[in-house]
Amino acid sequence: MTLTHPEEHTADDETLLHEISAAVPAYPITPQLLSLFAVESDSAMLLAGPDQRIQYANAGFTRMMGYEDHEVIGQRLIDVLSGPDTDPQLIHEIHHRVLQPGGQHKEVLSYTRAGRPLWISGIVNPVFDTAGRLQHVVYVLSDVTLAKLHEVLQYKVLDAMLHEESLAEVMALVCTEIERIAPDLSATVLSVAPGGERLLSLAAPSLPVAYSRLVEALDFDGETPAQWFEERVIGDAARDPLAAPYRAVMEPFGLAACWIHPIHAKDGKVLAAFVFYFRAPHHPDAFQRRLAEVCTPMCALALERENTRAHIHQLAFYDALTGMPNRRMLYSQAERELDEVALAVSTLAVLVIDLDRFKLVNDTQGHAAGDALLREVGNRLKRGVRGIDLVGRLAGDEFVAILPSCSVEHAAVAAERLLNAIAVPLGLEGGVVNPGASIGVAMFPVDGGDVDTLLRHADLAMAQAKADGRNCSRFFNDEMNRVAQERVALETALRHALIDGQLSLHYQPQLHCAPGNSLYGVEALARWQHPHFGQVSPERFIPLAEECGLIGALGDWALAESCRQLADWRRRGIDVPRVAVNLSAQNFQDVGLAVRVAAGLRSHGLNAEDLTLEMTERAMLDSGEGVQTTINAVHALGVHLSLDDFGTGYSSLSYLHRLPMKELKLDKSFVQDVSNSAAARSLIHSVMRIGDGLGLKVVAEGVETQAQFDFLRERGCAVVQGYLFARPMSAEGLEHWLDERRSWAPVI
Repeated sequence: MTLTHPEEHTADDETLLHEISAAVPAYPITPQLLSLFAVESDSAMLLAGPDQRIQYANAGFTRMMGYEDHEVIGQRLIDVLSGPDTDPQLIHEIHHRVLQPGGQHKEVLSYTRAGRPLWISGIVNPVFDTAGRLQHVVYVLSDVTLAKLHEVLQYKVLDAMLHEESLAEVMALVCTEIERIAPDLSATVLSVAPGGERLLSLAAPSLPVAYSRLVEALDFDGETPAQWFEERVIGDAARDPLAAPYRAVMEPFGLAACWIHPIHAKDGKVLAAFVFYFRAPHHPDAFQRRLAEVCTPMCALALERENTRAHIHQLAFYDALTGMPNRRMLYSQAERELDEVALAVSTLAVLVIDLDRFKLVNDTQGHAAGDALLREVGNRLKRGVRGIDLVGRLAGDEFVAILPSCSVEHAAVAAERLLNAIAVPLGLEGGVVNPGASIGVAMFPVDGGDVDTLLRHADLAMAQAKADGRNCSRFFNDEMNRVAQERVALETALRHALIDGQLSLHYQPQLHCAPGNSLYGVEALARWQHPHFGQVSPERFIPLAEECGLIGALGDWALAESCRQLADWRRRGIDVPRVAVNLSAQNFQDVGLAVRVAAGLRSHGLNAEDLTLEMTERAMLDSGEGVQTTINAVHALGVHLSLDDFGTGYSSLSYLHRLPMKELKLDKSFVQDVSNSAAARSLIHSVMRIGDGLGLKVVAEGVETQAQFDFLRERGCAVVQGYLFARPMSAEGLEHWLDERRSWAPVI
C-alpha cells in the first residue's frame, strides 16, 4: 500500500490508523495527518507486513536511498540495503529480533541504489494486534554517514597514531575511507617536500604509483607549492584554462576534474591539501564538501603530530647551528656502519676535523662571524664527501666524518680534499677569513673495533697534526701515516709534473699479422721520471690521477702530445700510420672531450683516422647518457675507438653491439697463457669470432714469444704488439727502431 496524497486512503489505511490511535488514544490521528506526516518527513519511513516485506515507502526514503517506492514494495528492507561491507551478523539480528516487543535501534552500513555506502541509524518498531500477533513493522531511518565517518575516522586515525604508523599510512587510511563513502572520488593528499621546492605525494591509494612521480615532478609555472594548495575547483580539465599546469598529472589516468581543499593547522598555516579527482566533469556537491570538512581535522592532527615529531627529532639528533648530525646521531650511525663493514670484511675511516685558530675568529670578528664560519665549513664538508659518507659536528669547532668501505689511500685522498675545501678564503662581515683545519684519521678495524676507540685514536692523530704545524692530516697508525704521507706527496708531485713537463710518452709499435708485418700504428704510453721518486709506474700514477681528479688533465696532455708528435713525424717523412691513446673511463664522462679532440687534430693538420682512442670496459659499461653522448660525438668525428683489455672486465655483447667500436684489444693475460691453458686458447678463439662477426679488427697485446704469435696468426688475429717485436720506446727510439727494421726480416 502506498500513501502519496493526504486526501487518498484505503480501508487498510483505516485499520492501521485505528491500531495506532488505539495504542495512543490521547492523540487522535486523522488519515490526512498520518499521510502528511509520512510524505513530508525528511526521515525515511517504511511499513512492512508480518513477513517483513515492504508495503509502503515514503518520499524521504526515495531521497535518502534513491529507490522509488515501487522498486522496493514486496521486498525485505534488510535485502534492499545490504551490500558488500554490511555486517551480516547485524542483519541477522535485526531480522530475528523484530518479533520481540519493544522495538530496537541499530546503526548499519548500507548501500544506496547507486551503490554508495551510507551509514543508517534505524528504529524498528513491531506492531502487534490484541492477540499478540505481529501485524506490521514500522521502520524509521536516518542518514548518519558523516557522523559515523567522523567516529570511524577518529578511532582509526588515533589508533594508527597510537601504534606509530607512518604519516603516509595514516593519510592512505583517510583517503580509503573517503573513497568507500564516495566511490566517485579518487582522494589524494599532497604536502610540500623538505626545502619547499616541490610537492610530495603522501597518499594516493587508488591511483597508480606513476601518478605520485608525475606530481612530484610538477612544474609550478611561477607558483610556489604552498600557493598550489589554495582552494580551487577545476570542473572540466579539458576546457578550464586554469587546468593547464595539472593536465600532465590528470590526463594519463583519465581524470577529468579536480578539487583542491587545503588542510590547515590550528594557527591557519597550510599543512597540506586534499586533492579529489573525478572521472567526469564535476563540481563538488554539498555532501562531498561536508565529507572533506569532516576528514580535515583528523589529517591536520596527524600532520601536526608528524611535524612535532620531526622537530623533536631535529633537536635530538641534529646540530642547531649547522643542521648537521650531532654527536648522538653520529654515534648511532657510526655503530650501524661498523656492523655493516664488519659483515662485509671491509674497512672504515673515522676523520676528526678541528679548525685551526678558530678562537681567533671569535675574538677578533665576533661570535656571529664564528657561527657563519662553522656553518660554511659544515657545508663544505658535506659537499666534499661521497654520498655514502656521513659528516657531522661533534662540538665547538670539531667535526667528524665517517667513511665506510674506505681504504687507507682513499682516506688520505679524502682528508686532503677536505683540507683543500676548508682552506678556500671566506668573506665575512668582519673581513676575509682564511680557514684551516687539522685532521686525524683512524681506521677500522686496525685502530679500533668500536666508535669510542676510533674517535679517541682519531682525536690523538688530530692532535699530532696540530703539533706538526696545523693544516695537515695524520693517521693514528705509524705505518699508515707513512703510506698516507707518501701518497699525498706523490699526488703533489704529479700535479707539478703535469705543469713542469716531467711526463713523457713512449710508443709501442703495432704490426699487421699479414706477411711483411707492416706497421699498423703505435700505442702512446705515459711515463713519469721523478727526481726523487725515480721511475714511477703507470700502474701507480694513473689510478692516483683518477682518485685525485687529475685524470682529465692527464688525458688532455696525452692527446695533445700524441698529436704533436705524429704531426712532427709526418713533416719529417717518418711513416707512422696512426697513434692510439689510452683514455680513462672518467675522460669519457667529459662531454667536452670530442671538442678538444677535434681542436687537437685541426691544430696539427691531422685527419680523424690518424687517431685511435682506447677505452676500457669500465667506460663501455657506464651507460650514463653523458658517456654515450661523448662516445657518439668522438665517433662522428671519424676517430677510431678501440676497446682495451677486452675479456678482463664485465664483457657484455649487449653493450658492445651498441657502441661504434673499430677494434677489440685482446688482453695480454690471455696471450701469455696460450701455451699452457686450453681455456685461454678457447677464449682467444671466441674473441676472434666476435671480432669477425661484428666487423671489428682484433689487436692482441703482450705477444712475447714466436709460439704466441703463430697461434694468433693462425686464428686470424689482424694486429699484434708486444716485446717479441719491440718494447715501448721514446719518440727518438721509435725512429731508430723504424730505421733498423728496414734491414730486418719479417717475423714469419
